[in-house]
Amino acid sequence: MATSVKMDDDTKSRLERLQAEIRLKTGKRVTQQEILAQLVEHAIESKADLIDSFRENRVPLAESEREKFHDGMVSSGVTTTEEDIDDVLYG
Repeated sequence: MATSVKMDDDTKSRLERLQAEIRLKTGKRVTQQEILAQLVEHAIESKADLIDSFRENRVPLAESEREKFHDGMVSSGVTTTEEDIDDVLYG
């Protein structure tokens, strides 16, 4: 059973160009559905890259911003061990 996928005109146009290029270079006619299936398969194989592509790009903080952040920190005088953290997280 086929399901519709909504996409904007620019994406549809790029998909059509990709479809035409595949036909020119391979001599094989492929459907847009086949192209999308192949793209999803490749995305599943490199899931981390796909997920990362949706992350917000962040520029490292300037030194002054880092100092401002650390200025608000105070020492409680208590040393925290890995076991303490594990106990809080995992019980």
